[in-house]
Amino acid sequence: MEKMISKEISDQIQDIFKELKEPVQILLFTSKTEACDYCEQTQQLLSEIVERSDKLDLKVYDLEGNPDIARRYHVTLVPGIVIASRKENVVLDSGVRFSGIPAGHEFSSLISAIMLVSSQVSGLSEESRSWLASVDKPVHLQVFVTTTCPYCPAAVTLAHRMALENKNIQAEMVEASEFYELSNEYGVSGVPHTIINHGQGEVVGAVPEGMLIEEMKRALG
Repeated sequence: MEKMISKEISDQIQDIFKELKEPVQILLFTSKTEACDYCEQTQQLLSEIVERSDKLDLKVYDLEGNPDIARRYHVTLVPGIVIASRKENVVLDSGVRFSGIPAGHEFSSLISAIMLVSSQVSGLSEESRSWLASVDKPVHLQVFVTTTCPYCPAAVTLAHRMALENKNIQAEMVEASEFYELSNEYGVSGVPHTIINHGQGEVVGAVPEGMLIEEMKRALG
């Protein structure tokens, strides 16, 4: 099978992964019954990535065959990816998710997510971190993107950084064209478009962290 990642990019990734701190567990959810145009490609992409470092591991689950695991990680869409940390074979959920293939510009979001979870350092301001630590309700950030959008990775990574700060926060990249019905449900017409708690709040565009925090506050109001 032809490689999805060129040797040049693969070598660059290997160099980046030399900076990995803690081991990272990648979980991929696919389906044998639901239509999933990109499940096979996503599995190949992730397989090629984990080959670049012994600190990475990939486990593949069937959504219907492993319903308890899917529920544990709140995965309902396929392909669904969870990027988690791993300590002494214990998988620790960091709330970092991808729904849809992280190809095109979103490939950089995937690499950033792996590095972020490995480091366990969000890089957010002290003010943002202080407020995020106080969140005591579930927060679901869905960042709708397309793989051709150059501004989308910044929005995805910002949401992932916020998830890293609090176990109550889950941040999910959603590839808008793969999940058209969901995009239509939330009125997504341009990307990036971040939906907070299934429509309680939203921001359009790649906004600064302070603006996303303010909208999260309003949505949780």
